[in-house]
Amino acid sequence: MMMLHIPDVLTSEEAADLRARLLAAPWVDGNATSGAGAAQAKRNRQLPEDGEAARAAQQTVSSALMESATFLSAALPHTIFPPLFNRYGPGETFGLHVDNAIRYHAATGARIRTDLSATLFLTPPDEYEGGELIVEGNSGTQRHKLPAGSLLLYPSTTLHRVAEVTRGERVSCFMWLQSLVADNAQREMLFDLDTSVQALSADRGATDAQVLKLTQLYHNLVRRWAQS
Repeated sequence: MMMLHIPDVLTSEEAADLRARLLAAPWVDGNATSGAGAAQAKRNRQLPEDGEAARAAQQTVSSALMESATFLSAALPHTIFPPLFNRYGPGETFGLHVDNAIRYHAATGARIRTDLSATLFLTPPDEYEGGELIVEGNSGTQRHKLPAGSLLLYPSTTLHRVAEVTRGERVSCFMWLQSLVADNAQREMLFDLDTSVQALSADRGATDAQVLKLTQLYHNLVRRWAQS
């Protein structure tokens, strides 16, 4: 199971600006987008997804994601559910849960299969206590509290939770996406191969025979495994 920390999806200044814009907008109970199971475990607040502030913030995040070569290589996104935004203050938490397999977007009627989940941290970690994103996997439990502007990408199949915030406030962006490659192991293999090809290309040049052969292999595997 791959959990990937992608730094600097937003710069610290961009993250601070986005957070300030979000905090100036009205917020609602976080269960606005919860499934039946998650609603029992969730205590936080969420930005209304149909509001002007949310739409502007979604554009900021979506543009940043499309400029992140690491994100595009690791996720191979087919469809990204419009990013959502939440905040946790003292006493707020989100208990252990798994994300719904299918997400429905009420405004458009679109449905996506959730292959990957992502959290984009917007608050510097020294400004709050608690609030770690805790993901359980075959290798054990991992706790994540990343710098503002960093993103954690992880399989939507995992059990995960947000620890209770005990000081300050944690503001984040979260989203789900359907990948062109549904299988986690195949997607991870493609990411490893693409990363190796890029490193070899930087060393030998893009026209090197071995680089071209591995590039051909990568794209042929994508053709075999991708679902349009």
